[in-house]
Amino acid sequence: MASIPRVDGDAPAQSSRTQPFEEGIGQQWYQPAIPRAVLKELMKRSDAEGMRNFGLWLALLLASGAVAAMTWGTWWAIPAFFVYGTIYSSSDARWHELAHGTPFKTRWANDVFYHLSSFMTIREGYWWRWSHARHHTHTYFQERDPEIQVTRPTKVWPIVVDFFGLVGCTLEMRKIVWHAFGRVDAATDAFLPASEKPKMIWSCRIYLAVVVFTIALAIAMRSFLPLMFVWTPRFYGGWLHQLLGLTQHAGLAVNVKDHRLNTRTVHINPVFRFLYLNMNYHLEHHLLPMVPFHALPRLHEAIKDQLPPPYPSLYAAYREMLPALWRQRIDPHHVIERTLPAKATPHGAFTAQSSNV
Repeated sequence: MASIPRVDGDAPAQSSRTQPFEEGIGQQWYQPAIPRAVLKELMKRSDAEGMRNFGLWLALLLASGAVAAMTWGTWWAIPAFFVYGTIYSSSDARWHELAHGTPFKTRWANDVFYHLSSFMTIREGYWWRWSHARHHTHTYFQERDPEIQVTRPTKVWPIVVDFFGLVGCTLEMRKIVWHAFGRVDAATDAFLPASEKPKMIWSCRIYLAVVVFTIALAIAMRSFLPLMFVWTPRFYGGWLHQLLGLTQHAGLAVNVKDHRLNTRTVHINPVFRFLYLNMNYHLEHHLLPMVPFHALPRLHEAIKDQLPPPYPSLYAAYREMLPALWRQRIDPHHVIERTLPAKATPHGAFTAQSSNV
């Protein structure tokens, strides 16, 4: 992970056992050169910015859900639930950003929305906060990064069926059930602090209780309608998450300590940017993960002369990515090579400016 910068006036970094996203400090990943004052401004968290985005998201979620419920039993329910499911499944991008604790200045607001979006996206919050830290520590390092979506050699079918959550969500549901019954494997023990384990277990039990209640309500109503609002949207509405999420790293270089070579930035339309919480600026996010979502476009402008050119559209990204993934079925060593600016700092080097931030 690009080391998390500390600016003057910040509290000293705490142990990685209590602050998962401090893991990886000291590793020689590439960092961009950026003036300290600019970085300090970009790192400011804002309750107003957080509520502006999350408030609108909740309003759209409730409104689309109400429309979907009113159309139940008619053909209009199909497009209505498609919209609701798409908005619901954007909780995945929100879970991700909230895991870093950056959307809100107020900690409790981050925590409340984090656990809500974790439940919605079927990712138990305590487990995933620490697992995601490993993704930033070992981004696209085979055998180390737990969040590699596309394996080498490429297996096409899991990519396709996960547009309906049939791989990722199913595995998460199984994990939640096991953890709810206190069955924790050695892999989890290796990264989850002992103090977090009881929280994770009880969190999983609450998840299951909500789902069981929803199933009981559906039986009592003799209608599948209640289940259309809880967890199932991740299956019927997760297409956008998969479409955008694949562009983050798929097809790029593995086992390199330079996010410019293994992470993409892709320009997308404003609606997708809102739902995706600006995570299309994914390279910038990995370089400086403590910069909040609302500041990522400004971070991009500040350091774009040190980065490969962003992809101008989803079409451009997929036009390059799909042939590469197809070739990686038989040639796992093939990678998409990103062109760095001529004046960019060499891979792995730290500038005096950035190393003192």
